[in-house]
Amino acid sequence: MSTLYPLKFTPILKDKIWGGSKLNKLFNKPSDTGKLGESWELSGYNGDVSVVNNGNLAGKSLKELIEKHKGDLVGNQVYERFGDVFPLLFKLIDANDNLSIQVHPGDEVAMERHNSFGKTEMWYIMDAEPDGELIIGFKKDCTKEAYLKALEGGDLEGLLQSIKVTKGDVLFIPAGLVHAIGKGVVLAEIQQTSDLTYRIYDYKRLDDKGKERDLHTLEALDVIDFSASSDPKTVYTRNINELATLVSCEYFTTNIIRFNEQFNRCYGKVDSFVVYMCMEGSFDIISNGSKTSVTKGETVLIPANVHEVELKPQEEVTLLEVYVS
Repeated sequence: MSTLYPLKFTPILKDKIWGGSKLNKLFNKPSDTGKLGESWELSGYNGDVSVVNNGNLAGKSLKELIEKHKGDLVGNQVYERFGDVFPLLFKLIDANDNLSIQVHPGDEVAMERHNSFGKTEMWYIMDAEPDGELIIGFKKDCTKEAYLKALEGGDLEGLLQSIKVTKGDVLFIPAGLVHAIGKGVVLAEIQQTSDLTYRIYDYKRLDDKGKERDLHTLEALDVIDFSASSDPKTVYTRNINELATLVSCEYFTTNIIRFNEQFNRCYGKVDSFVVYMCMEGSFDIISNGSKTSVTKGETVLIPANVHEVELKPQEEVTLLEVYVS
């Protein structure tokens, strides 16, 4: 039998100036600070590499596993593209206060300036207060000159599109799209492996040392998409015991599965690892005779050489399924 099986990891928890207590209350992520902003559920990012916490491989890092198992773990085509680098990063985020208005560079600029991947991402809204909002792009086509004038005059928000969000909303955030998570929103984020953020406005907020956080006005100028943003929410079907595709881009495909009866998946043709992020409910993964239990707020890596799984719900489940396109 293969030494690989569905893998769970110890979350990497990050306090943030805008963080809160919902990741602890909703998903039992340990925190006693009240400032927990991010739970990095699965990461190969330098200095923040996830460690297995279940089964015989407990204590092994994701990096160690890729170096040893290569394509068996991540898929042959993934290993050929990325080598020992895990290409995606999975997070849960609690915005107890507004996050900065920001933008991420694409691959070309990120590699040239920072020797890094760019940052294209998507969000699934897990919880939102009634007034929970996101900022997504510009209301209408803008110029650099108009943007800089608004930024200098403190009226940047007047140019940007604010939208109300509710649980289950999905948004795709390509590199170059100006965006911000608003107060009262909890979401799952799936992104390229990168921590590159150009902060363009931060409400004159002070950090724990009483200083305003750095802005990246000049760096951001030539990566921002200044065109008007249309309705940014992804439209998808929400039928029970069916799969629907939320995002399919050059970096990842994300599907959503809602099920209340056994749901079987076959990954023989995918040639990629598969990651499950459980948004609601609890279920068991049955593969190669083993059982892995998963509950709301947990993330699991299905190795590429595990080709078939049975998903057995304990209650109605909402599951994000992600793999490299």
